[in-house]
Amino acid sequence: MQYRARLCHVTVRICNGGAHMVDQHTESGGFPSVRNASPEAGGTPLVGRSLGLRGALNARDLGGYRTADGRILRPGVALRSDGLNRVTAEDLGPLGALGLRSVVDLRSMAEVRETGLDHLPAGVTLHHLPLLAPDFDIVLLVRDALADHDPERQRALLGDGRAAARMAGLYRWFVTDRVARERFAALLRLLADPQGPPLLFHCSAGKDRTGWAAALLLTALGVDRETVLADYLLTNERSAPVVRRVLDDFGARGLMREPELLLPVFHADGGYLDAAFAEVAAGWGGFDAYWRDGLGLDGEVLAGLRANLLDDPGAERGGPAPGGRLSPR
Repeated sequence: MQYRARLCHVTVRICNGGAHMVDQHTESGGFPSVRNASPEAGGTPLVGRSLGLRGALNARDLGGYRTADGRILRPGVALRSDGLNRVTAEDLGPLGALGLRSVVDLRSMAEVRETGLDHLPAGVTLHHLPLLAPDFDIVLLVRDALADHDPERQRALLGDGRAAARMAGLYRWFVTDRVARERFAALLRLLADPQGPPLLFHCSAGKDRTGWAAALLLTALGVDRETVLADYLLTNERSAPVVRRVLDDFGARGLMREPELLLPVFHADGGYLDAAFAEVAAGWGGFDAYWRDGLGLDGEVLAGLRANLLDDPGAERGGPAPGGRLSPR
């Protein structure tokens, strides 16, 4: 869900003595060729490991995926999540055990004010990279639907593919909007910085902004598209209990006669990710050019990502192939 993006990148260091703000800026550059691998056959260990946080059910490790050259994304260095504003006191122990250096919050200032700051262990640097698509404000869409109890008007707003079309437009916006590209590029630079990882990035539901960020990262590292999609769709499994509870509540309270009209908004859909990659191809001709000309990133950033996140190329091979089975947790 998206909120208005302010043209800023503010870093907050959470420490025992309080917090202080640090402005950060970004750079630009170019990119070498990256090819995705094909899935390998055979049994493999699970990937998509849940972090086990009660207040962030969609928090998971990106470790375990295999790249085109057979290297493995190391566990514990790149993590994705839904909002950390709801983590419990009991969650702070396992969250602290991750040894995080950095957390990137893709929510807007308005969203942070409304739902609260992240709850983080001491010593973690919080980077705020706010994102909102003004023409595809999904929160406003949901609020409009709930404010109008008329079932026919709700169907006119969301039904017959309209909600799904709005979501696909949002994903195309991720690719084309200048500010959005700057935000995603800044996140990738942080992951490439030797002092960045272990790094966790999140938005509100951990589905759209976070989903595209993860897709960019995995694709840049050379993970095949099928696995990128599987990681994206794992959100549906992790968030299913919450989504069902919310929709049941909307129905029980009489807010919607057909709460399932909101499923295209609450679910990750492969068509949305396809729309984003299709926009990359249409506007830049492919991912390599998009990395260089769309995101303003270069080979140095890619080399940093590979050095920080992938296993030693001389290490013994093991772990899941690109098509590895996803953890049911």
